[in-house]
Amino acid sequence: VQLQASGGGLAQAGGFLRLSCTASVRTFRDYTMGWFRQAPGKEREFVGAISWNGGRTYYADFVKGRFTISRDNAKNTVYLQMNSLKPDDTAVYYCAADRALFNSATNYGTLDYWGQGTLVTVSS
Repeated sequence: VQLQASGGGLAQAGGFLRLSCTASVRTFRDYTMGWFRQAPGKEREFVGAISWNGGRTYYADFVKGRFTISRDNAKNTVYLQMNSLKPDDTAVYYCAADRALFNSATNYGTLDYWGQGTLVTVSS
């Protein structure tokens, strides 16, 4: 399984970006999909996750009400809509996939697949 993330770039504080992650797999709907981020000098942290059919979504507290995760199984793609961006949101964002449901409590080191990351920079 290969995950290709895109959509990162430069945004101003208060602005928005939408990240996409497309999976090269025939059974995309078998996977929970999620997003993590890693800022310079910091640990990788959970951002959000979505179950195979979109019925369950999980978010880190620091993005609730600002970010929305969604998926289109017909396109093998998961999205992260990021609104009301803050400079603290600056990080490399990674998508991840796992056959098991995962959330903020999951040890991210156990997840099956990772994308290459896309850089988001938010200026003040």
